[in-house]
Amino acid sequence: MTLLQDVKSRLGFAYGVALLVAINGCAMFVPVLQRWFAHTEAAGDAFRSWKDALGFLALLEIPVVITGVVLLLMSFGLMIKSRISWFFALLLLVASVCIDLFIVKKPSSVTYFSLLTVAVLLYYWRRFDHYSLATGSFFAVVSIASLTVYSTLGTLYLGEQFAPPVTDLATALYFALEVMTTVAFGDILPHSTVARYFCLTVIILGITIFAISVASIVGPLISNNIQRIVKGRITHMARKKHYILVGAGSMAQNVYKGLTERGEHVTVICAPGSQHALPAKADIIQGDPSATATLKMADVGEAKYIVTLCDSDAQNVFTILAAKEVAGEHTKIIALVNDTQNIAKVKRVNPTMLLSLPLLGSELLIRTLEGDKINNDLITDMFFGKRTSLG
Repeated sequence: MTLLQDVKSRLGFAYGVALLVAINGCAMFVPVLQRWFAHTEAAGDAFRSWKDALGFLALLEIPVVITGVVLLLMSFGLMIKSRISWFFALLLLVASVCIDLFIVKKPSSVTYFSLLTVAVLLYYWRRFDHYSLATGSFFAVVSIASLTVYSTLGTLYLGEQFAPPVTDLATALYFALEVMTTVAFGDILPHSTVARYFCLTVIILGITIFAISVASIVGPLISNNIQRIVKGRITHMARKKHYILVGAGSMAQNVYKGLTERGEHVTVICAPGSQHALPAKADIIQGDPSATATLKMADVGEAKYIVTLCDSDAQNVFTILAAKEVAGEHTKIIALVNDTQNIAKVKRVNPTMLLSLPLLGSELLIRTLEGDKINNDLITDMFFGKRTSLG
């Protein structure tokens, strides 16, 4: 696979998953929207209350509409591989499937399509690893706004089942916010079983959404600060003329072991949630290696070498470009090329040295077959000499 194809594949899967989620969202709220237009045309100007205006709805269709709209919004976040979008989309789809299968017990084509989308989301879960404060704040606002709409419409729909009855939008919004925040002044009370259970769902969703919203914004900030306090204060003074390894694969782990055995200080940058077998005491920074902020956390300006060892040549290229913006004057960049077809393309970003394991292995094998003596001088010459080009 060429470098261009690799880049397309990295972007293509995100757009494909986002499209599936968007189709699910439209399939949920578009039929209800069509019935609303038909109901409006049939009734004309005869609406005398919110109950009449919402008469085409069943109670369960209000959360279905909200879920569909939120899924459509989540699809935009999935296009940038947002982890929060992935989590909310998966949660909403699983909840809708469970309701159709176990509560309503009327699975439809949308139910089975949702199951397919859930399977796709689970398959690609490792690749939705992007996080930013802006996306976290946006989806927190979307979640709270969606709950507000759901609780307001539900209150209007069940208006006669409250004491006193809720018949206007302002009162419904007031009561919705009162229940969402669990204030409970007691001036409006549900007097039917359906209304009581509706209020319970709003309370549970309110507590959950507020907790998740705070966690999605504050949690990563606290986690990063703790990591920087615990690790940063200890390692910051030692991060001078150090080695930065980008990636957490087997090769990165072997290079880390070899350098640390020689007494070198090594900082490893890996994507959040990536699996590795590095020791607990290792200086590890989790974040997007192609982001300059992540590289600055690793004190890239003081580094001796930056070695990009990701499994994707595209990720290595993005990391090199970011490193060139913030690297020190004497920092050298070594890039691993996984696919020999990408050597010419990786050369265009001008790393200090390219390393292609397939070419290196084939060169050593050829020299061995021809009877050449393999020693340290030959290896050094192959890496740094002018006689042999490894990329």
